[in-house]
Parts: sequence; C-alpha cells; structure tokens
Amino acid sequence: MSNETTPTGPHPDPLRFFGTTWVNHDGGYAARRAGVAVGSLVAAAAACLVLRFAYQGLQIADVGRLVNVLVVVMFSVCSALAFGHTWGAFTKRPDPERQASLRGLLAIGFIGSLLAYFFRSLTEAPGEKLHREEYETARDQYKKRSKRRTGNPSKRKGS
Repeated sequence: MSNETTPTGPHPDPLRFFGTTWVNHDGGYAARRAGVAVGSLVAAAAACLVLRFAYQGLQIADVGRLVNVLVVVMFSVCSALAFGHTWGAFTKRPDPERQASLRGLLAIGFIGSLLAYFFRSLTEAPGEKLHREEYETARDQYKKRSKRRTGNPSKRKGS
C-alpha cells in the first residue's frame, strides 16, 4: 500500500494547450501562453495568405466583380461573427444547439476565431476565467457539503 493520498473534492478541467497549469500558473504556463499567442497569430497570417491566393484565383478566372465582392464580404462577416462567438465562449458556456447550427459559419470565419485566441492569450489562457469561476464554485460547494458537525448536538450547552 502506498502512503499517497488521493485528493478529494472537485478537480479542475484541463484547457486546450494548457492542461491544468492554469490553476497555479505553473508548469510552463507563461511559455504556453506565448506559444498560443504566436501560434494563433501565425496561423491567422497563413490563412490570410491562403485566402489571398484564392482571391487571386477568382480574379484570374474572371468570375466577375460581384462574385469577388461577395467572397470578400462573406469571409469578413463570417470572421467577425466567429471572433465574437469565440470571444464570448471564453466567458460563458455556449449553447450546444446554437454551436451546432453555427458550425459552418465558424468554419468559414476561422480567421476570426484564431484572432480571438491571439488577443485572449495576451491576458490569460483562453477560457481560463470561465474555468476558474466554475472550479472555485465547485470547490466552495464541496466545502459546504463536506462540513460535518462534531459531537452530539443534544449535549451542547444552551444559553
């Protein structure tokens, strides 16, 4: 038998790229945050480059000005909506049904999601605030539930 004790109470949920290092900001947390910031920014820049090549392909194909404008507007609007949705998901759990209905829009606007990851990782691990609130709430509830009365209450001296 080992002398190790299993920690009781709620356990923190791991975050993508961070695991549970967000709890105490240890285990390379700062380096991971920097990596997520740089990685998301590089991925967004690469995605913009790919979209630029796609746009040039449309110009070469001479599909017309209307199609070119529609493509630019579609990616701009979808990216803005994806940014807002991803940013909001860092502070509040998204509705699964709404998430499923927005899947296509979020896929088209992936650059907005990457930029949301970049900007959020400048201040904290993306989603850390939400997970920390949920974890602290769960710990407080666990403490309240695990408090036990000591002794027999009928033997207490009344005033």
